[in-house]
Amino acid sequence: MTHPVLRSIQVGLPRQFGTEGATNPMDRPWTSGFDKRPVVGPLRLGLTNLDGDGQADLVHHGGPDKAILAYSADHYDGWRHELQMPDLPFGAFGENFTVEGLTEAKVCLGDIWQVGESVLQVSQPRQPCWKLARRWRIKSLALQVQESGRTGWYFRVLQEGVVAPGLSLQRLECAHPEWTVERANDVMHFDKDNLNLAAALAAIRPLAASWKATLMKRAERKAHSDPVMRLIGPNEP
Repeated sequence: MTHPVLRSIQVGLPRQFGTEGATNPMDRPWTSGFDKRPVVGPLRLGLTNLDGDGQADLVHHGGPDKAILAYSADHYDGWRHELQMPDLPFGAFGENFTVEGLTEAKVCLGDIWQVGESVLQVSQPRQPCWKLARRWRIKSLALQVQESGRTGWYFRVLQEGVVAPGLSLQRLECAHPEWTVERANDVMHFDKDNLNLAAALAAIRPLAASWKATLMKRAERKAHSDPVMRLIGPNEP
């Protein structure tokens, strides 16, 4: 079996974009670490960041559960065609790792992967935010990415170490093969009325805390609004 390959690594620190007083909202000031650039050589990966990487909004980005954003290199040709952007570079979706040979249909929540010296665990799918649209000046881009299911995913770092472009990724453990990133995206964004699936997804121990909270709140709201659910509970058939 051929292992997936880390095709490119990108890092970037927060900086300000835009112009004060601009008429077009796309041109007004905003601060982000989204515009990440490729690195050539080895790089140290810590528990929350690669060296030289950072996030502006630490409420919604970064932290142990979102230490590394990964995106599939396999999606790029499709996006280049759909967006009519033939030169769309790796890192265009704000990712740190651009990985060839993996997609949301192949990666599972809780998967443990080794890359060089580092050991990583899949913590949650990526939920694209407005900064993706702002970066490429395409208002609907974040929604397009979410609806396509080509979202990418986050890794938490279980073991720090040095990583470099060109390294292979080796899966060490797959404890939840039934819960691909693709399926988790479907439950979160499309199959919103299925409380059994929401509860099952929330019960996966390695899932990021923010996703667990969203899923449990959904189940609670549904239970309070549905008299039958109030009687039998969200986990009953």
